[in-house]
Amino acid sequence: MPDSAEPSTPGVGRSKNDDDQSSSESLIELVVIVAVAVGLALLIQAFVVKPYRIPSRSMVPTLQVGQRVLANRVDGRFGTPDRGDVVVFRPPAGAADDTCGVKNGEEYLPGKRYVSGDDGALAERMACPLGTPGKYEDTYIKRVIGLPGDRLKIVRGHAYINGKQLIEPYINPAGSCDVPDAVSSDCTYSLDITIPPDSFFMMGDNRDASDDSRYWGPVPKENIIGEAFVTYWPPKRVGLL
Repeated sequence: MPDSAEPSTPGVGRSKNDDDQSSSESLIELVVIVAVAVGLALLIQAFVVKPYRIPSRSMVPTLQVGQRVLANRVDGRFGTPDRGDVVVFRPPAGAADDTCGVKNGEEYLPGKRYVSGDDGALAERMACPLGTPGKYEDTYIKRVIGLPGDRLKIVRGHAYINGKQLIEPYINPAGSCDVPDAVSSDCTYSLDITIPPDSFFMMGDNRDASDDSRYWGPVPKENIIGEAFVTYWPPKRVGLL
């Protein structure tokens, strides 16, 4: 007797009831397979990778409006971002209206006070050094520029880390931050801040069109969802980030 079952045809050792039962079992099997596939897809999105659509021009030229990326949620949970990574995160609650977590003259770290620039020349000021408590409801995608403990300032859209200008080939070359009068615009925060522990300073590549940590402060590590590692749409821009 052969080990494997062979296909049967109606009328050859089978009844109509047998065929009806087989059809019902096949339908149940199909439903189970679809349910398992959907469940796995949801689990993958929740814990492994998740797609995101780029809603604004803040990451031009790296990412265009409408472009789609995949974010590695495993890195968000267990890894630590590196400088230059493009990450998806929830900003501090103050991002809703660009509110910094400290006011002018207040201490944000022991021995360090925030200078908002309200009392002096516009360029003599700091980027926001501390976010407000809580998380904003929207999801953002930006680049990691400052790491915990870094001293950071921004001149004409270019970041300086611990006194040295950061090499940033990804900045939008068509932006206005490099023009001479940008010293008195939102492109320049000429006083150093120190980034708090377990927090990361985020900026968009399109420096004069990005709502980022300059206004609402560094992002706590726990707010980071994951690193955006690949773009899959549109087809002409498919590739690694």
